[in-house]
Amino acid sequence: MSRAALLVLSDGRFPAGGHAHSGGAEAAVKAGRITDAASLEEFCRGRLHTNGAVTASLAAAAALGVDPGELDRAADARTPSPALRAVARRLGRQFMRAARATWPDPALEALAGRFPKGAHQPVVLGLTARAAGLGPLDAAYCSAYEGASGPATAVVRLLGLDPFDATAVLARLVPDMDRVAQDAVEAAHLAVSEGVDALPARSAPLLEIGAEAHAAWPVRLFAS
Repeated sequence: MSRAALLVLSDGRFPAGGHAHSGGAEAAVKAGRITDAASLEEFCRGRLHTNGAVTASLAAAAALGVDPGELDRAADARTPSPALRAVARRLGRQFMRAARATWPDPALEALAGRFPKGAHQPVVLGLTARAAGLGPLDAAYCSAYEGASGPATAVVRLLGLDPFDATAVLARLVPDMDRVAQDAVEAAHLAVSEGVDALPARSAPLLEIGAEAHAAWPVRLFAS
C-alpha cells in the first residue's frame, strides 16, 4: 500500500473531471441554502452523511473486489435522479480515462469494455484504488473527501467565498469524513459476504430535486 498513490488519487488536479461539477452547490446557492461558510459547512456535512456515505461504500466495495457490475446496478438503484445518474456515469467515464493512463490494469480495461458509456464514478474510483495498490479505506476516504471538497471549491467561485474559509470548513469536517470512511468500509465488508444490498441506501431529496432543476438551467457555471 502506497500513501503516495493515495495522494495522487485524491489530488484535486487528478484529471478526472470533478472540477467541472459543484456537487449540488450551485443549485443550493441559487436556492439560498448556501450563503456563507457556516451554511456551506452544513451543506457538506449533510451531503457527506447521505450521498457521501453511499458513494464511499460503493468505492470501498469496489476496492475489495465486489463485482463492479453489481455495484453499478446498486448505484443506479440508490440514485433516483436521472440527472445525477447521468452525471455519475459521465464522471465515471472521465475518471476511467485518467485511471487507465495512470495505473493500467486488466480490471479497469474490463470495466471500460463492460460500460463503454461510463460506469458510476465511485465504482471506477474503487477499482482505480485497487489498481494503484490501495485498500478499501483509502478508496472510501478519497470518495468522502471529494464529496466535501467539490462543493467547497465551487462555492469559492459561486459566492466569492474566501478560500481560507472554505479550507477551514473542510478541516472542521474531518471527523465526519473519518466516520463516513470507517462506516463505508464496514458496509463494504458486509457486501462481500451478504451482497450489495448490505450497502447503505441513504437519500438526499433536496440534492436530487436540485439536480433535476439545475440540469434544465439554460446558463450555469458548473455541469452539476
